[in-house]
Amino acid sequence: MITSAFAFFTVLLAVAGGLKCIEYKSDSKLFKTLPVIVILYFVIILLSTLGLWSKSAEITSAYSSLKTNILPAMIFLMLLKADLRQIKKLGGKIVLAFFSASVSIGVAFVVAFMIFLPSLEPDSWKTFAALSGSWMGGMGNMAAIQLALDVPDSRMGYTLIIDSIDYALWVMLLLALVPHAKLFDRWVGTNSEKLDTVAQSLSEEQTTESSSELTTALLILLSLSLLVSVVTQSIASMLPASTFFSETTWTVLIVTVLGVLAAMTPISKLQGSEAISTIMLYIIIALIASRANFYELTEAPLYIFMGMVILFIHGLLMVLFAKLFKFDLFTCGIASLANIGGVASAPILAAAYSRALIPVGVLMALIGYIVGTAGGLLVGKILSMLA
Repeated sequence: MITSAFAFFTVLLAVAGGLKCIEYKSDSKLFKTLPVIVILYFVIILLSTLGLWSKSAEITSAYSSLKTNILPAMIFLMLLKADLRQIKKLGGKIVLAFFSASVSIGVAFVVAFMIFLPSLEPDSWKTFAALSGSWMGGMGNMAAIQLALDVPDSRMGYTLIIDSIDYALWVMLLLALVPHAKLFDRWVGTNSEKLDTVAQSLSEEQTTESSSELTTALLILLSLSLLVSVVTQSIASMLPASTFFSETTWTVLIVTVLGVLAAMTPISKLQGSEAISTIMLYIIIALIASRANFYELTEAPLYIFMGMVILFIHGLLMVLFAKLFKFDLFTCGIASLANIGGVASAPILAAAYSRALIPVGVLMALIGYIVGTAGGLLVGKILSMLA
């Protein structure tokens, strides 16, 4: 049994690196259906269930310190590519579709929570608040909300199970609908002829850097993100806090603002922010899984079914919004996945329509990074009032 913090952290990194290597080398369809980050969660939780490491004071202290300090840095780096000036190029209708999807997801969470409330535990609203963050921009927002609301890691097991299973089913459904786009568009009474023009205007130039330049950029981004984490936590500790709006909530919100502002500066042009933030996300997910075990997931079937109900309500509302605002199927699908899957899946769906539309999926997902945490916290507030 592992008792030292360094060995504990090394194992988490080794598992994450090993799975990523297998994904890179493998042609298996498993990784296309189930993201490697979800597999990482299940592998770590299995090791935790088997008792590979103890919950010694040293490991517990390291866990808390790493998670608290890495998360703000990760959020900052993720937002560096969220340049609002570029997002404006998406046009009004596609941005409206994104927020329509966000609203429909929020409403679906509230309705489903009210339906299942008698069967849920008193603090289950935190589980679904964290899930709503993930389904309004990606897993980075989910991790941010977990920190902000102090969601127990055992409860995050439910969140990640719902997120992985129901999300995978939703992605498969949206991909299966691609061949029927024209039929849907005729029913709605619109077309997607302007999308190619929008995609071309969003084309990003590829840049190359020498090894020295890349090393410099990585060092700058890593040091800056960690500095932002320290400074924002210091500022948050001096601001008024309440039961719901805690010090960590202030930290997340301040980091979000700084990230959006930094995205409009030359800092956003530095290469490597996505790579570092992804590594940090893997660490955060591994840390979360390390404190849970399969014995605590006995209520998973109920939560999985509730997740399906949430997506069903979301789908119905999006069809109504499509008819009302004349959204084509591509716009509806990208808006939905930009919320529910984030950068990991929105570009994949965009590519299923046309590779030229991948930038649209990327930028739509970046909107989710900006508003997802705030949206999830709002849903959480409503759910806490209903609980």
